[in-house]
Amino acid sequence: MSTTTDKHNARIANMKFYSVYPHYVTKIEKKGRTINELHQVIEWLTGFNSEKLQQLIKDQVTFTTFFEEANLNDNASLIKGVICGYRIEEIDNELTQKVRYLDKLVDELAKGRKMEKILRS
Repeated sequence: MSTTTDKHNARIANMKFYSVYPHYVTKIEKKGRTINELHQVIEWLTGFNSEKLQQLIKDQVTFTTFFEEANLNDNASLIKGVICGYRIEEIDNELTQKVRYLDKLVDELAKGRKMEKILRS
C-alpha cells in the first residue's frame, strides 16, 4: 500500500474545492482543452452537473464535503497510475484516493488524452 501521512490526508480533506478548481481550468486551457471538457470529466467521476459544480464552488466546500456529496462512478477504480508521487491504486486513505482520481483525470485531459479513454469507456 502507498501510505499517505495523516497530516497529508488532513490537508487534502480540508482543502477547498473552489481554491483548486481555477488551477484545473488553467492547466487544461493552457493545453487547448475546454471548461466543458473539464466539467464532463468531473461529472463522469462525481455525478455533478455544471450547475451543481457552480453551487459547490459558491459554497466553498472542502474536498471532504465535495466527495461526500458525490456519486462516485463505478469505474473510478479503473483510474490507475502515479500522481503527485503516489500510485493511485495503492493509496490507503479513501478521500485522498478520490481527490487523486480527480487530479489524474484532469492531468490526462491536459495531456490531450482522448475523452473515451479518460472516461474509461
